[in-house]
Amino acid sequence: MALSYKRNKPTDDFDCIIIGSGMSGLTLAAVLAKEGKKCLILERHYTPGGYTHVFKRRDYEWDVGIHYIGEVHRSYTVLHKAFNYITDGALKWEEMDENYDSIFFGKERFDFIAGKENFIEKLASYFPEEREALEKYVALLKEVNSTSRNFFAEKALPPLISKVMGGQMRKPTLAYSQKTTKEVLLSLTSNEKLIGVLTGQFGDYGLPPEQSSFFMHAILAKHYLNGGAFPIGGSAQIFDTIEPIIEAAGGEVYTNAEVAEILTKSGKAIGVKMEDGTEIKAKKVISSVGAHLTFEHLLKSEKKAEKMTENVQSIEASAAHLCLYIGLNANQETLKLPQTNYWIYPEGEYNHDTNIKRYLADPDKYSFPLIYISFPSAKDPTWAERYPGKSTVEIITLTNYEWFKKWDGTRWHKRGEDYDTYKENLSQKMLQYLYDYVPQVKDHIDVYELSSPLSTKHFVNYQKGEIYGLNHHPERFNNKKLRPHTPIKNLYLTGQDIVSCGIGGALMAGVLTASAMEKKDFVKKILS
Repeated sequence: MALSYKRNKPTDDFDCIIIGSGMSGLTLAAVLAKEGKKCLILERHYTPGGYTHVFKRRDYEWDVGIHYIGEVHRSYTVLHKAFNYITDGALKWEEMDENYDSIFFGKERFDFIAGKENFIEKLASYFPEEREALEKYVALLKEVNSTSRNFFAEKALPPLISKVMGGQMRKPTLAYSQKTTKEVLLSLTSNEKLIGVLTGQFGDYGLPPEQSSFFMHAILAKHYLNGGAFPIGGSAQIFDTIEPIIEAAGGEVYTNAEVAEILTKSGKAIGVKMEDGTEIKAKKVISSVGAHLTFEHLLKSEKKAEKMTENVQSIEASAAHLCLYIGLNANQETLKLPQTNYWIYPEGEYNHDTNIKRYLADPDKYSFPLIYISFPSAKDPTWAERYPGKSTVEIITLTNYEWFKKWDGTRWHKRGEDYDTYKENLSQKMLQYLYDYVPQVKDHIDVYELSSPLSTKHFVNYQKGEIYGLNHHPERFNNKKLRPHTPIKNLYLTGQDIVSCGIGGALMAGVLTASAMEKKDFVKKILS
């Protein structure tokens, strides 16, 4: 169980301090715990888990970051084995419907069906003349993903060994990562509609086809090719099943515990200073809160951090988002909500880049360039028992942090009437999509609450309310400094910035950082 820093104070009796209790920090602590290490996790939020946590309002519960995860429901995958390793098999998954995602352009619908052959067959039914392109596309996803293990493993190597071996380990991936998604797909097909459909999940990594690295797209698309799954009991089960592993080794997790500064001495990390001025010492410090925050804000007086600050500043933050959390006063039997996720785009507009550019230039004139609707209560088999007579929906769209900047610095839930009015207008626009695509819910809305980029900044501390850390454009994957080792001895990075976005990326980042710290191949150990 997490402890509140307001009521309890940790000692210096830990092997390492991990800043942030998201997926990467929890994974790292659990892997190290199995090596006998006592880890102290410090979380600024009042609840642990990062994007895996849940929040509750009026007898409803929503998962803030987990909407579906691929590969965990297949026992042979690295991700399935990794979750089993860090939870001792306690975390269980419910496979979603085989139609895991549906891509809409207006009411024109394209279904993604689990399984390589099923995926190809279904899309070929919409695009019969493009079967060859679809087969090449799926084969390419596999080919690109096969290069990723060495690419990411190189990041865990000691710097001197990396200088010798790193180039060859990275080279196969760079052949794909340095091209945009649009560039690669145009080499397979000139069909703009098909490209729009194949990139219909781009919201899962935040960049449209002309800007995103094809490597990122391939990782994501392959990740879901066999469908998706949801944690049984909700995403809070992720923390609840990992924390006992950490605690068994003497580790502890503290909430309401904001770190103000990483302490260094003679170029070495020696601990952290808390917001209240308390200093906590440890032999090693690991930041899982993102490269920007780590080097720009937590290393205030460390000269060795200056070059890293310049380096990460060259990569902009990923997209900001809105999320509308909706509670319905009816059960699944009444509403028959789908497990399928809906990705909704403007009618007849298959170019995602154009849609985003137009919307950002004139949001009053153009419709949202992307609406994602998820039905978490339909995905969790324990929901009806835990919340009888209730259901939930979440709607997500991209936004611009600058539109909310004038309210920056105001207090959460006390930002003023103009802010509340602005959010209500956005909420109503988003609700209209729900009424259009899931009309049976209209008379059952009991409560709704909109999360803005300021909410993300308040709770997660991403400075521009970004959802995926650093942007996943081609240049990001050519950055050799986004790795566990830092220029400061005994200070390490973990998190989605050193691997890729999402829960799977963050989990593997934790494994990667553990490998770098302990000089062991934990991927091999997990798979054995």
